[in-house]
Amino acid sequence: MQGKARYIFAAIQSGIMAFLMTAIVTALNVGFPPDYLARWLRAFVIAWPCAFGAALVARPFAQSGTEAIMRKLGGPKP
Repeated sequence: MQGKARYIFAAIQSGIMAFLMTAIVTALNVGFPPDYLARWLRAFVIAWPCAFGAALVARPFAQSGTEAIMRKLGGPKP
């Protein structure tokens, strides 16, 4: 993936992951009180930029790790 596409992909992927993970972790930590939605959204607003940065940093490592595993498995290069 080249250019703007890698940033758009990272933004979408990190947004989905942060959305789901903050929902689960918030529920585990506080249950479902009346202010659950506000707590969840506050956690999401903090988590998404962090997840986006992590996705950008982790991508090259994940890609090279995947390629190494695929070589060992004898499969096609992704």
